[in-house]
Amino acid sequence: MFLNKIKSGESGILLYGITPPKSETSPERIAEIAEKTIARLIPLDIDALIVYDVQDESARTAEERPFPFLKALDPFIFASEYLGDLDIPKIIYRPAGKFSNEELSDWLNDLHLHQFYPVFVGVPAPDFPVKTSLPDAYKIWSRHEHTSVVGAVTIPERHEVLKDEDKRILDKMTCGVSYFISQCVFNVAYAKQVIEDLNITCKEENVKFPTIIYTLTACGSEKTLNFMEWLGIHIPDDLKEDIKNSENILEKSVNICLDIASELATFCTERSIPFGFNIESVAIRKDEIEASIYMVNKIAEMLDKKGIRKLKVVASPA
Repeated sequence: MFLNKIKSGESGILLYGITPPKSETSPERIAEIAEKTIARLIPLDIDALIVYDVQDESARTAEERPFPFLKALDPFIFASEYLGDLDIPKIIYRPAGKFSNEELSDWLNDLHLHQFYPVFVGVPAPDFPVKTSLPDAYKIWSRHEHTSVVGAVTIPERHEVLKDEDKRILDKMTCGVSYFISQCVFNVAYAKQVIEDLNITCKEENVKFPTIIYTLTACGSEKTLNFMEWLGIHIPDDLKEDIKNSENILEKSVNICLDIASELATFCTERSIPFGFNIESVAIRKDEIEASIYMVNKIAEMLDKKGIRKLKVVASPA
């Protein structure tokens, strides 16, 4: 179970991340999307499904957004009302600052009833009016700490600039956070540096190392590559050129992601650091969705070969 794996610090966790349908989508179409999603995911050997909260981050930067922002359905509603037939834990992202203490408390109670798990994220822009601070949100969650786990986000790019991601992680750990899901990783050096610095900090503070879950996302086009950069994901120049100049951008990016997964798995295993991977599928193109499924299976095989995670035989839907 996902809960037990996080609490015990087990490595090789596999997650799959999706965004809900757009908010203007009809209930019939939402049900159809959910049915297809469930059919794709049932055969996969994953520990939990992440359902993201889609926020408009345009205020974060002056650069024009490569894709228009479209409001999405509430992730808890999508998971609880449409994905019930998918019998795996759900992880729901939530910008805590958008909600009052009472609203957040009610939401956490609902989440707990469904055996879902929260990941609190920041507000879309620094000047966004905050109703509940992250420390307060963790305090509200703490009433469920014996039967739940709470996650947070870690951003290697932020550490490269501010050199304080290890301190940020430690601060959140003191609030009860036990696992961290990274922003999409294309710069392996950035991801490794966070681990190196956090490892030193945890030893100095005599703190158990948290589980780090690395997010990997296939890129199907140059426009998607630009969007990733707009989101703040750092793609090294050599990788960027390799992707742009390849005959098949999607295939090239998938191979890069698989290489990154293998390198990070070795890196963390050598340091006895609990880790896992989150494979995102946030595109609507069929080939990109299929690529994400392929990545899950290949990473599961890689972890099995390294003796980190045993491949499970998952029954296909009838």
